[in-house]
Amino acid sequence: MDNFTKRYLYFLAGLILAGFVWWLSGLDSRVGELNELLEQDATLAAYPYPFKLLSLENGVAEMSSPRSAQMSAIAGLRAMFPELASASVTSDEMMAAQEKLARTQSHAGNLIEEQAGVRSVRWVLDERWLAGHGLYVQ
Repeated sequence: MDNFTKRYLYFLAGLILAGFVWWLSGLDSRVGELNELLEQDATLAAYPYPFKLLSLENGVAEMSSPRSAQMSAIAGLRAMFPELASASVTSDEMMAAQEKLARTQSHAGNLIEEQAGVRSVRWVLDERWLAGHGLYVQ
């Protein structure tokens, strides 16, 4: 190899290394720790929707949710519990599933709010999870 090619390869390797270090510095290990806390909780582990912490900035924790004003809780529940696919919105089974979703989501939020450095939780619709179950937000 000639000198120009060697210098060019060293420059590219340095650039890639610098990019990798920059990417690593942007990762928030605290988010990973709190997600492990959520995964280890027995109540959340038994629920079909995986509540996740998406980000933690300035004491505000953004968490994923299968429901919001954009998407009916009923649609998400039918994805989580296929046996509810034909259940009426006002059926006892659907009402119980809605209550369980509310309790479980509240439990996940409370677990995160109890942690040091967290002032509040903001819920964000989990469009990726919903899309993976055939539900798309418009």
